[in-house]
Amino acid sequence: MSVLEEKKKLRAELKQRIAALTPDYIEESNKSIVQNILGYPCYTNAKTIFCFVGTSNEINTSALIEQALADGKRVAVPLCIGKGIMEAREIHSLAELHSGMMGILEPTAQSVLVTPAEIDFAVLPCVSCDRRGNRLGYGGGYYDRFLEKATFCSVLICREQLLCGQIPTEPHDIAIPAVITEAGCFSD
Repeated sequence: MSVLEEKKKLRAELKQRIAALTPDYIEESNKSIVQNILGYPCYTNAKTIFCFVGTSNEINTSALIEQALADGKRVAVPLCIGKGIMEAREIHSLAELHSGMMGILEPTAQSVLVTPAEIDFAVLPCVSCDRRGNRLGYGGGYYDRFLEKATFCSVLICREQLLCGQIPTEPHDIAIPAVITEAGCFSD
């Protein structure tokens, strides 16, 4: 079986695991993950953060984004601009977001571009990951392309119940140095 086929099979298995998560577990893990991020030194020291906007099947990052704004940080979120290509765009409120590509909340195309060089800290999504920071994304390559230019501190966030022992990887996959779950932070 090729790595691509392994990833496809793993995504299907994880879809079932996600569907089996209880609302109480989802709510508690969301809160604990956000608290763990807020206590992470890269967050504390960052002036500009990049954070994905969670969908219904992902970790809810709204509280994190609101806290970052309240903490006076510059906040950027993804804007998909083409197949497999996204940019970081500045927001000042979650109210600025609208349903964009694939129904994901995004800023408008008129929002201010934030270059990777301006980002100090990034919170990245995954379907799953392992504790070594290998991520299983959704297969679109958006984050792999975006992270090619990254020099900023990054963390993957994942629920404990969705972690995998080992994620199959390809040469273009970029491992992230730290993983944050509701149980804490794990890094190289």
